[in-house]
Amino acid sequence: MIDFNKIEKYKENNRIEAKKALGGLPHSIWETYSAFANTLGGIILLGVEEYRDKSFHAVDLPDPQRLIKEFWDIVNNDKRVSSNILSEKDVTVEEIDGKSIVAIRVPRARRGDMPVYIDGNPFLGSYRRNGEGDYRCTREEVEKMIAAANRKQNAGDRLTADSIAHVKAIVSYLTEHITATNEEVCRLLSLEPSAAAELLCEMESKGVIVSEGGESSVIYKLKA
Repeated sequence: MIDFNKIEKYKENNRIEAKKALGGLPHSIWETYSAFANTLGGIILLGVEEYRDKSFHAVDLPDPQRLIKEFWDIVNNDKRVSSNILSEKDVTVEEIDGKSIVAIRVPRARRGDMPVYIDGNPFLGSYRRNGEGDYRCTREEVEKMIAAANRKQNAGDRLTADSIAHVKAIVSYLTEHITATNEEVCRLLSLEPSAAAELLCEMESKGVIVSEGGESSVIYKLKA
C-alpha cells in the first residue's frame, strides 16, 4: 500500500492515517482501528508527522518496540477492543531516512466480526472512515452491521436453549419494568455488551420489542 522510501508523496486519505506518537500510543488510534476495520481497511503510521502542505515526514520514534507492545496489550483486551483482527505480520517497524516508524496494517473485518468497536459499547464505540476522518457510526449503521453478522450464522444455531431462556427473561423483565437498556440486559443476563446488543437487535427484527431514544440513551419496550 505504501512505498516507505517515498513517504513524503503520501497524504492522509480514507485508507492512510498518520500520528506522531512521540508522547506514547495516542488514544485516537483506537477510533481509527475501528474505522478502518469497519470500512475498507487501511494503514496507521506511528512516528509520522503531517506538514501544513499535507505531506508526510518521519519524526523518529524513540522506542517503537514499547509502542508495539502497548498496542498488542490493548488490542487483545476485549474490554478495550471488541476484536483483534490482526496477525503479527500486520505490525512492523519501518526505517525512513534512518528514522524508525511503526506501520499497523488494519484489514477490513469479516462481516461476522463487524462492528469492530472500542470501550465495550458497540453503539458508542463503532466508527467508520470517511475521507481523512473517523466518524462514530449511527445506531442504524451499527444495527445493520450486527444484523449482517447474524445473517452469516445459521438461524438454527442461534435458537439455542440459552437464547430462548434469554428472550423469556427479557420479556419477563420488560413486563415488570416496562423499559430496559442494553446495560440493564447485560446485568440481567450476565452478557457482554455486544452479545446483549445482538440479542436485542434480533428480538427487534422479530417484532418482539421496539427501541426508542437516541444513540446514547436507547431504551427497549415490548411491542404493543
